[in-house]
Amino acid sequence: MKKIYLGAMLLFITAISSAQASLQSGNNQLNVGVGLTNWGVPIYLGFDFGLSRDISLGLELSYRSYNENYHEVHYNHNIIGFSGNANYHFNRVLSIPNRFDLYAGLNLGFYVWNSPNSYAGNNSSGLNLGAQVGGRYFITSKVGLNLEFGGGNAFSGGKFGLTFKL
Repeated sequence: MKKIYLGAMLLFITAISSAQASLQSGNNQLNVGVGLTNWGVPIYLGFDFGLSRDISLGLELSYRSYNENYHEVHYNHNIIGFSGNANYHFNRVLSIPNRFDLYAGLNLGFYVWNSPNSYAGNNSSGLNLGAQVGGRYFITSKVGLNLEFGGGNAFSGGKFGLTFKL
């Protein structure tokens, strides 16, 4: 009986919540978090703008530092990334509940790899094209958790963090 009561309460709370997950046209959101890559643990700060009902554009800044032993010498590397992205949000076409936001898109980024002058390995600064797929779960109407996976650029791997609707 307690399980039925608890289930009914959770269903009721979910039904009355009015969080709008996908970014509406003209609205903005801020994303912050950490990533998972082969090149250290990046931190990122991003800004998304709702271009239309299903499409958003965004900008992102990331930073990471990592250490490497190359030919028995220890090196410290720093990477700063600037990128822009475009995402399609699938909520409307897939009838996804409002608390969730499922999206996929492309990004174009410029990454500056800073390595010591004596480093003879590969440090590929430059412009990179990548793709991502991600999702958000909104805890409240203004705050959500985000998780994203991507590849093809210096942020290959994944990232997770918080989203704040502005």
